[in-house]
Amino acid sequence: MTELNVWQYVDDYFMTKLLPENEHLNTALQANKAAGIPEIDVSPTQGRLLYLLAKMKSAVNILEIGTLGGYSSICLAQALPQAGKVVTLEINEEYAKVAKQNIENAGYGPKVEVIVGNALDTLPNLKNAGLLFDFIFIDADKPNNPAYLKWALKLANSGALIIADNVVRNGEVINENSEDERVRGVQEFMDLVKANPRIEATAIQTVGVKGYDGVVIAVVN
Repeated sequence: MTELNVWQYVDDYFMTKLLPENEHLNTALQANKAAGIPEIDVSPTQGRLLYLLAKMKSAVNILEIGTLGGYSSICLAQALPQAGKVVTLEINEEYAKVAKQNIENAGYGPKVEVIVGNALDTLPNLKNAGLLFDFIFIDADKPNNPAYLKWALKLANSGALIIADNVVRNGEVINENSEDERVRGVQEFMDLVKANPRIEATAIQTVGVKGYDGVVIAVVN
């Protein structure tokens, strides 16, 4: 049994023991695959982590940068109170169309707003509208992670959680000579986190069905 197989089997074990069966999430993954959307959603255990963190935070207003097919949007919407809302940003119009249908099928259509367009163009609109968020999940194109963090700080309530996905890059995050724009985006993101006195953060390395990666979990003071 290889290490990767062990990680996958352990993830399967935890899913069986800890995650309730969720037909809507399973259906969303099937719809995404049928639509040709890349299978880069958060894993079921990671989606459950997002749900639990948002629930523990008692988040009312959630911002997601990077919708894909709406899998993580549904996970976050499940944690909302009656009056809560998720605003999720997606650049790809076809992905957004599938995500909207998945979210509607899951029963969260009224609670989730999918905004289509380049996030760096739509984030200023949220600021101009006076919106602030309790929980912000960054999971879009990694070269723009530094810019997304700067906008997240402008849109964060005091005490807000910021979660950034895919920060380990299979260990490449420590490669100072990397020419991969995704790695360099994460490295610059990390430097900004370190330099900003408003942020308290940690990173957790993860293994599982998505391989070797990790997340940053930060609190905005």
